[in-house]
Amino acid sequence: MAPSSTTTAADEHRLLATEIVNRGTDTFSVRVRRRLPLPDFVNSVNLKYVKLGYHYLINHAIYLATIPVLVLVFSAEVGSLSREEIWNKLWDYDLVTVLASFGVFVFTLCLYFMSRPRPIYLLDFACYKPTDDFKVSKEEFIEMARQSGKFDQETLDFKRRILDSSGIGNETYVPKSIMSTQNIATMKEGREEASTVIFGALDELFEKTRIRPKDVGVLVVNCSIFNPTPSLSAMIINHYKMRGNILSYNLGGMGCSASVIALDLARDMLQANPNNFAVVVSTEMVGFNWYPGCNRSMLIPNCFFRMGCSAVLLSNRRRDFPRAKYRLEHVVRTHKGADDRSFRSVHQEEDERGFKGLKVSRELVEIGGDALKTNITTLGPLVLPVSEQLLFFSTLVKRHLFGGPRKENSNNNNSTMIINNGSSNNSTSSSNSKPYIPDYKLAFEHFCVHAASKMVLDELQRNLELSDTNMEPSRMTLHRFGNTSSSSIWYELAYLEAKGRIHSGDRIWQLAFGSGFKCNSAVWKAIKRIKKPSSRNPWLSSIDRYPVTL
Repeated sequence: MAPSSTTTAADEHRLLATEIVNRGTDTFSVRVRRRLPLPDFVNSVNLKYVKLGYHYLINHAIYLATIPVLVLVFSAEVGSLSREEIWNKLWDYDLVTVLASFGVFVFTLCLYFMSRPRPIYLLDFACYKPTDDFKVSKEEFIEMARQSGKFDQETLDFKRRILDSSGIGNETYVPKSIMSTQNIATMKEGREEASTVIFGALDELFEKTRIRPKDVGVLVVNCSIFNPTPSLSAMIINHYKMRGNILSYNLGGMGCSASVIALDLARDMLQANPNNFAVVVSTEMVGFNWYPGCNRSMLIPNCFFRMGCSAVLLSNRRRDFPRAKYRLEHVVRTHKGADDRSFRSVHQEEDERGFKGLKVSRELVEIGGDALKTNITTLGPLVLPVSEQLLFFSTLVKRHLFGGPRKENSNNNNSTMIINNGSSNNSTSSSNSKPYIPDYKLAFEHFCVHAASKMVLDELQRNLELSDTNMEPSRMTLHRFGNTSSSSIWYELAYLEAKGRIHSGDRIWQLAFGSGFKCNSAVWKAIKRIKKPSSRNPWLSSIDRYPVTL
């Protein structure tokens, strides 16, 4: 068999998943399903999102674009004159004209600087590391689920298979409440877990930055599932006795991408309120979201989500530049909620027994890939070098004008497949009909991709053509801390700092996605080199053991 045929067969085998159904005493049936990978970005780039990215770029760069034009016009005018003619022209103007022209110039310059958005600095951040009594291995996790008495053996076996292929290691953290034989989704248990992780992260943040809680002018908290009354933001204000005129916001139901949404809100608040600090807290309550039933699509979050919380301190004060670590460059948000399939891909509901949980669609990876494609296509014009943009845009326009490959029929992707010995006709598109996909490694030195699962990270790496080093922070965070929901991108940045990889001028891309369906990006630029991690870095005690082979 030719190598190309071998590769095709291997790829086809990788996309198939088997499941035993209709198990009887002596017989059983095997159902073979096709896994849904991310869409092929090479053949599915939408021109309108490229236009949207250039629209953002033009809006932010209009002033800079006019400066070269003015310089060229002035140079052309002055360049044709001799020195004597220039002096004569200057003496021809009276004092009033000169002063008026100078006043207009100063006024225009002041107007330009006043209209520019204030720079947003990240002074520092903290990621909560639970104590060792919350730590569980994968085997201990299964045993805890067995001791709770809520799951039958078939369900426990399913959980074990998910954990074995998840990319999660043996040192993640879960709340003790999940071991309880009683109902653990209570307000008391939720508040106790929230107090543990949130106050732990904030105590560390205030200690590292030496900022008093009363100095904080904006507080944004995001937690998707647990939203008590009073809110989590009110709980923080009460605990730290923050000032009465603080601008506080509590975001709920926003999923794993909520940290970037909260960051965007904090940025807008800082733009409108000068000389202020903003704190962004991102977390999720694992125990409150624990599903005690046997619906397999609702058991998956049990296997992946772990305890975690991040707290970030932002400033819009220019005098904080010397002490800041990063400057916020861009935030790009994508929302696919208008599509019903995307809207229901991650859905909180009750099962047939009335147990509440998160139902995860089989099409989640495909849906997430579509949102990701839109987001990075919009982000490209803001961050990519000019050479990459020209290559990408020219080939995309060519494909748009002269047509591209036809989309394959994928209506049967979710249906049961019949496997026979016959050969399949796999149509491949011509290489000259594919648009040029930019190399995002030229735009960023570091990548912090939400650590959702091993399969999702594998598909992202393949589609974006990232190296193992690029994906290392995400994979190692998934292995060491599990999926900590919206805070995972900060554990990944803490990993890069612990490894000493952040240098002055480095650009970091934080990419997160979650229910809704949403995909959001934040771009940071390092102001200084992070020579060594802080004494409270969550990776400090284990960084020498990483990276590990998964």
